Amino acid sequence: MARLTLEKGCVTAQEGGARRRGKEGSRPMGIITEDMRQIVTSAKLAFVATVCEDGSPNLSPKGSVRVYDDDHLVFMNMASPNTVENLRNNPRVEVNVIDFLLRRGYRFKGTAEIRGKGDPVYDWSRQWVLDTHGDPVYPCHEAVLIRVDRALRVDSPAYTFGHANEDDLKHEWAANYGVAYL
Repeated sequence: MARLTLEKGCVTAQEGGARRRGKEGSRPMGIITEDMRQIVTSAKLAFVATVCEDGSPNLSPKGSVRVYDDDHLVFMNMASPNTVENLRNNPRVEVNVIDFLLRRGYRFKGTAEIRGKGDPVYDWSRQWVLDTHGDPVYPCHEAVLIRVDRALRVDSPAYTFGHANEDDLKHEWAANYGVAYL
């Protein structure tokens, strides 16, 4: 069982310790918080970093990253042959998700597993693709399940040095991009 620690905006799972608990009597809570879930949902786009066979980095945008449960993220391999091949050779992965209007997000570090047709993770992810994009607009080759071992908060320097607040940044950046923030 993993023990979670929080230090300087980083949540880390450590082997061998007790898990963080929710309200008294409730089940243990995972590493992914409600705020992390909200950021993943609102961002709509994530960037997945893997390591190529030659040791060079590979960074790939993913529009299908979802929170699967309290300890896992998942994305569907629709057009990611290099990312998936890299993960087959080295399952270490980092996922960056930033809400560009809020100017904050998270870096999720962990280990990936490839899940194929018939696997519950694949079926869940494929259903999300179908519900979101219709049938069969995008191919669904495999689902990539990521066990999150570490989550680090990412904030714009505007929070740290400019002493901005989230609501002000949200409205400022929505105006900069010419979009309405719902």
